[in-house]
Amino acid sequence: MITRRDALKATGLAIGAAALLPRFTLDAFAQGGANLSTLMEPGPLGDVWLGPKNAKVTIIEYASMTCSHCAAFHRTTYPVLKERYIDTGKVRFTLREFPLDPLATAAFMLARCDGDAKYYPITDLLFDQQQGWAYVQKPQSPVDALEQMLRQAGFSKDKFEACLKDQKLYGAINTVKQRGMDTFKVDSTPTFFINGERYTGEMSIEGMEKVIKPILGA
Repeated sequence: MITRRDALKATGLAIGAAALLPRFTLDAFAQGGANLSTLMEPGPLGDVWLGPKNAKVTIIEYASMTCSHCAAFHRTTYPVLKERYIDTGKVRFTLREFPLDPLATAAFMLARCDGDAKYYPITDLLFDQQQGWAYVQKPQSPVDALEQMLRQAGFSKDKFEACLKDQKLYGAINTVKQRGMDTFKVDSTPTFFINGERYTGEMSIEGMEKVIKPILGA
């Protein structure tokens, strides 16, 4: 269960963790692969996939909602990736939870709380407006800012509080993170698995195309 106090304490942790993460604006670097059949096994909440099952390229992203590099990827690279490759059936994509702190865990819980159809609208909203809730200045708290922002997605105060008290949801998200660490050696965000090959660091569309175009034969 995530409490307001937990999330408030996380604000400083989120800023500190983000500052330590590597930034690769053109090319992330390959760090070995993972067994593809094991990698494709869903976690307890299932994966929310975009793109067809028969796509030649499969991309799995492990991200934290409070990671500034993850937010930058989702604001700049992801919309182009979606338009050029996911929506055209060439790439299948999913975002998996790898929260770096309790505030990121809370954000993922809220994204999962309303079912698969709301997962990407909410994560897109929170990545796009990350500065408005994850890094707010006193006297406003990040939890209050998060609650206010989620009103845009139809969350009442009661629904917001109930979601953050959902112990099953909390445990499931942390199970996804722990499996990412233990089985797939994820240790920073964002981390991408492209057809099983692991790439660490923020990727521009140019950097990502260097990986996926040869697979597509483009």
